[in-house]
Amino acid sequence: MLNKIIRNTLAIVGGLVIGSIVNMGLINCSGYFISPPDGVDLSTADGLKEGLHLFELKHFIFPFLAHALGTLVGAFVATILAVNHKFKFALTIGILFLFGGISASVVLPSPVWFIVIDLVFGYIPMAILGFKLVRIKPKEEN
Repeated sequence: MLNKIIRNTLAIVGGLVIGSIVNMGLINCSGYFISPPDGVDLSTADGLKEGLHLFELKHFIFPFLAHALGTLVGAFVATILAVNHKFKFALTIGILFLFGGISASVVLPSPVWFIVIDLVFGYIPMAILGFKLVRIKPKEEN
């Protein structure tokens, strides 16, 4: 019984930690792939707020990928680690990341279109997909 509780707790913690690492890793490397607009300081929240109006569509690709893939990987990890109720654990990761996304959308006033796409497609659907990826069984060879 205690082993189940420990493993299920590790499922949540592990999913959050690994998902957050993926999220921040993508955010941190995004500038190497898509340069920020000239004069925008991405190293501080205030710098990001001040320069957000200069962002183009391409500047929102990595934030969305970070949120979606962080949630996907976090839910995947939680599904693998959970002893039982695996879908509930994957969904819990999605909900927790969704709360983070809602908080970010309040703190960083992004365009409405991005907030809607991010909140609708970046969290709960990715948590469900993370769960389903664990459930996929390879086809047997003939």
